[in-house]
Amino acid sequence: MKRKRPGKKPDGLRWMLTYSDLITLLMIFFIVMYSMSQVDQSKYKQLSESLSIAMGGGKSIIGQDNTSSIKDDVKKIDTPDSTEAEEKKLSELKVQLDKYLKDNGMSKDVSTTIDERGLVVSMNDTLLFDTGKADIRPEFQQELTEMGKILNQLGNYIRIEGHTDNVPISNSEYSSNWKLSCDRASNVTEFFVARAGIQPQKLSAIGYGEYRPIADNSNEAGKAKNRRVDIIILNSKFNAVENNSSDAKSSQNQKTTKEQ
Repeated sequence: MKRKRPGKKPDGLRWMLTYSDLITLLMIFFIVMYSMSQVDQSKYKQLSESLSIAMGGGKSIIGQDNTSSIKDDVKKIDTPDSTEAEEKKLSELKVQLDKYLKDNGMSKDVSTTIDERGLVVSMNDTLLFDTGKADIRPEFQQELTEMGKILNQLGNYIRIEGHTDNVPISNSEYSSNWKLSCDRASNVTEFFVARAGIQPQKLSAIGYGEYRPIADNSNEAGKAKNRRVDIIILNSKFNAVENNSSDAKSSQNQKTTKEQ
């Protein structure tokens, strides 16, 4: 009579396989979460494609049918296409404004340039104000109204900057160039709201006094260039900054109202 061969004992380490699979999945999960926090399109795509291949294709880790969906879900902040489109819009607006300035004989007193901030319109202070004053001269108000309407076509945020030369001001109304530049910027801003129909939320005013010169203050020609008001049609890439500023101001105003 043959003796029965004893059966194999169950392998007590089989649970390690399940444990290893669990650790691997957790590692993948945290890699995905870390990648999402970086908001980087290239990293999203590389990670998604790698995981899709490793898992045999099919749906991606965010439940879409292909890896390109990850790229589509990422908010595009500043791509070559959007940058080119923005530059084109600002350039077209500049051409339109330059034509208006030329047709109305203001090209010598108003200049336009495009830089990384957007479209910058610089106006000599003598065109807008009397010496040491911040009230907009009546004879220029119609032209300023039309300029505001032209600049408002894009719907971009607009920043008004007041600038002076370095000659100390001394009159009964202003004790410093800083105060004068602030009032001039504010008056142009309020004028655009009242006369050009620009939404207040799209505007901001700031005074720099003598501290942002564009020319040498050691001669009269340089001082004349520094006495100016800059109207900046901001590039759309700054929208997030302007929106955050608006939200902060709104919250502060609501808080102040409640306290009162």
